[in-house]
Amino acid sequence: MTTTHTRIAEAAASSERKTTYREAMREALREVLRSDERVFLMGEDVGRYGGCFGVSLGLLEEFGPERIRDAPLSESAFVGAGIGAALAGMRPIVEIMTVNFSLLALDQILNNAATLLHMSGGQLPVPIVIRMTTGAGRQLAAQHSHSLEGWYAHIPGLRVLAPATLTDARYMLAPALADPDPVLIFEHGSLYNVSGDLPADAGPVGIDHAAIRRPGTDVSLITYGGSLPKVLAAADDLTSGGISAEVIDLRSLRPLDDATVGGSVARTHRAVVVDEGWRTGSLAAEISARLTEQHFYDLDAPVERVCSAEVPIPYAHRLEAAALPQVEGIVAAARRAVGEPAATETDGAKRRPATERSG
Repeated sequence: MTTTHTRIAEAAASSERKTTYREAMREALREVLRSDERVFLMGEDVGRYGGCFGVSLGLLEEFGPERIRDAPLSESAFVGAGIGAALAGMRPIVEIMTVNFSLLALDQILNNAATLLHMSGGQLPVPIVIRMTTGAGRQLAAQHSHSLEGWYAHIPGLRVLAPATLTDARYMLAPALADPDPVLIFEHGSLYNVSGDLPADAGPVGIDHAAIRRPGTDVSLITYGGSLPKVLAAADDLTSGGISAEVIDLRSLRPLDDATVGGSVARTHRAVVVDEGWRTGSLAAEISARLTEQHFYDLDAPVERVCSAEVPIPYAHRLEAAALPQVEGIVAAARRAVGEPAATETDGAKRRPATERSG
């Protein structure tokens, strides 16, 4: 006879299912294509090839070439076509292979998608979703590896999202399509193969608020996208040294959720911002400035920033790793924020718990 504990365990297991970030994105695409005939997907190699990162694999066979459209190698042309379709009442999803290539469509995104609603006095909404891969760590060299989402977060008229979890990958697309404004979704390339359990009752999710991925009391670690796994690993390392780190996943890069970020810092009194973009003019700089403006008297230490080295992302594996934020650098920044010296191999057992430190 099955015990009570076994039945509970079986019920919990049945309420979750294994998936990957890539498969979650594909499920999201399939859902919106099935639910609304106005939705179509367009981009380079999204049809026959199944997407450059395999996200749209199988969708051409299921929905046909009218709704899964392979586009020519001209980002300006097919993003512009997507904007025109949105103006005509369709709900296009445009895929750009990598964020670096999106610069070829920057005129369309900035001067058309982001401005038409304002310039038309509210008469011309542009409900388009533009997806693109961002980030480094896969040895694809500089022209395929930069993190430029902070540039787009600078532009009024856009909504900018960065799903970092399986749940967000699965459930952010539908509300993005329902938004009357253009929405850019940045998918970090290192996340596509990440696997895990997707709860059966997950979703829908909001696209307005940051999420506290791990509670803590001593320091707030603020990040988004592909840096979230590194920050969570850093929080685990800090715990072994008596430092309780709260992890904030921004999720939305424009607009930023000042309330959640500020509320966390008001509790911990210290902040470390982890951003794979370059330090100068970065999202990390914007968040640091906002914390200084809004929470100056809550801060017990300067805001720390951990960003990519200000170089084109190298191809060589070791150089690429050295250029990117890593767990060790995040841990070191958090230790500086709480006023502890850099860790050594022999002092781990000697660190005092955070509750015993002054300030």
